[in-house]
Amino acid sequence: MRVVVLGAGGIGGTIGARLHQAGYDVVLIARGAHGEAIRERGLTFATPEERVTLRIPAYGHAGELTWRDGDVVVLAAKSQDTEAAARDLVAAAGQVPVVAAQNGVANERTLSRWFGDVHGMCVMMPTAHLEPGVVMAHSAAATGILDLGRHPAGADDVDVELAAALRASRIESEPRTDIMRWKYRKLLTNLGNAVQALCGAGHGTDDATREVLAMLHAEADAVLAAAGIDPVTEAEDVERRADHLQIRGISGETRAGGSTWQSLARGSGVETDFLNGEIALLGRLHGVPTPSNAGLQALIRHAAARGDGPGSMTPVELLRNLAS
Repeated sequence: MRVVVLGAGGIGGTIGARLHQAGYDVVLIARGAHGEAIRERGLTFATPEERVTLRIPAYGHAGELTWRDGDVVVLAAKSQDTEAAARDLVAAAGQVPVVAAQNGVANERTLSRWFGDVHGMCVMMPTAHLEPGVVMAHSAAATGILDLGRHPAGADDVDVELAAALRASRIESEPRTDIMRWKYRKLLTNLGNAVQALCGAGHGTDDATREVLAMLHAEADAVLAAAGIDPVTEAEDVERRADHLQIRGISGETRAGGSTWQSLARGSGVETDFLNGEIALLGRLHGVPTPSNAGLQALIRHAAARGDGPGSMTPVELLRNLAS
């Protein structure tokens, strides 16, 4: 198995780095300034324990790679880029197994329009990517938890082999026949990503933030029930996480914020349309009002369009906007 990581940001770069360090055959596909930096200087990989530069083969486009039997693609692009990535990938590689190492639950269905061998991956990995050529992984125990399985259900040799390679690379991973149930639980966790991005990473325990999160989750619970979707329970999620993820600072600095916070900080597109927007979509399909999730989706979209950095609103302002 050769692992082709398409999208080498925080998640994809860390997966590629850990597999490369463990001796596995890895290729990165990365565009823009980040891809140029990797090709020119190597991938700088920083953790609480080390800072190394890794010379991993890297390309700017799927069409530049000579594809071969046994390749498995780990797609770690943002959800808003999935369709474009799928079109490029199928044109270059034809039918290859594709593993969606992405937030949200829409990517697997999108990929299945072009590929017959699609897998979901539930990503729990505290990483950061704010500088071209550099990715940071903040967990000092396991680097992450990356369970995977076939979409829509089942598990096969791809899941078993890739999970074994990840475990040998300091990443917790198990094949799961019900991976989408785990991804729906992760979706619920990700509903607060835009809250953190708008209000800043320091918030989360104040009354206004707690009220906003309660509103978002109440709508999501109602929507999933109406849609007949049964995520794994919060208790199952807590048991799986256990103490595998132990977040530490790197070079004396703590992790600034999650993926949506980082997207605003970099001035790149946000994936909220596939997180809170997924709840809004399901609400419209099943006749369940979702004003808080739809309102938050609109607010973060406008913030990204204006070029606002993280922390452009206070939690009280956000609550007032969503409650009006």
